Amino acid sequence: MIGRKNMGRAYPVLLVLLAPVLLLTMIIHNKASNSGSWVVDGLDWVDPVIRIPEKVKRSEDLSSKYHVAVTATDTPYSQWQCRIMYYWYKKVKDMPGSDMGNFTRVLHTGSPDKLMEEIPTFVVDPLPEGLDRGYVVLNRPWAFVQWLEKATIEEEYILMAEPDHIFLKPLPNLADGIQPAGYPFFYIKPTEHEKILRKFYPKGNGPVTDIDPIGNSPVIIKKSLLEEIAPTWVNVSLRMKDDPETDKTFGWVLEMYAYAVASALHGVRHILRKDFMLQPPWDLEVGKNFIIHYTYGCDYNSKLFIPSW
Repeated sequence: MIGRKNMGRAYPVLLVLLAPVLLLTMIIHNKASNSGSWVVDGLDWVDPVIRIPEKVKRSEDLSSKYHVAVTATDTPYSQWQCRIMYYWYKKVKDMPGSDMGNFTRVLHTGSPDKLMEEIPTFVVDPLPEGLDRGYVVLNRPWAFVQWLEKATIEEEYILMAEPDHIFLKPLPNLADGIQPAGYPFFYIKPTEHEKILRKFYPKGNGPVTDIDPIGNSPVIIKKSLLEEIAPTWVNVSLRMKDDPETDKTFGWVLEMYAYAVASALHGVRHILRKDFMLQPPWDLEVGKNFIIHYTYGCDYNSKLFIPSW
């Protein structure tokens, strides 16, 4: 049964013309409370945190099951990756030690593709045309905002994954109650980029060490907590992309830094699990890791093999 809902794609033309911060404020204004600071004062600083009114608290006696969610496009490469990932999800889902629940491919193209009947898919809209500036993963946080708002999700936790992940063995829920679990990336280094990050995480929020060395994936997080972080993640991502220095410095991992900053702005710290994932060619042994992240570009010649990260 495909968990998909059609969503309208019509956005006011005005949105495309507005600055990124104001744009997303308008798009998701219905999820924000009046406590957020959204008045542009000289455009030098706008509080990026979108504060959502407190919802009815769920029972703390939560099931450990988590929903596997992967954002994707309809390109042949992305489709190929998703088919492989979904195959291995089905292989390990019901093995002893697994806390895996349902699976959703969150397709941020705005229209169905040929995998709808093969992989459980939920179609959401991409960002307005041109806003991602060719950086397709900027659609990821916006896709999560829409999915969380529109979809029916049975599980209390979410595993944010990516198409280039292969499950090696059953994955338990690594989160601890309300504290999410994430993978520490060796190339996400907040302390080395404090000057830049202070544009988005001012000193008044705390030390830059409060920003975890993570991206949004893989992360296992309580659904209600992700609902709070995701709109801020969108906002910070767009502001980072709109800042030339930040865009140049962070490059392809900009959206990862944005998730780390958004989490810190909400006072959320992650349990860092190195066994969450391995990344060849940097990692040479499978060991006790749960996931393979396999799409590093690799350059080589007849004498030398060079990972090209």
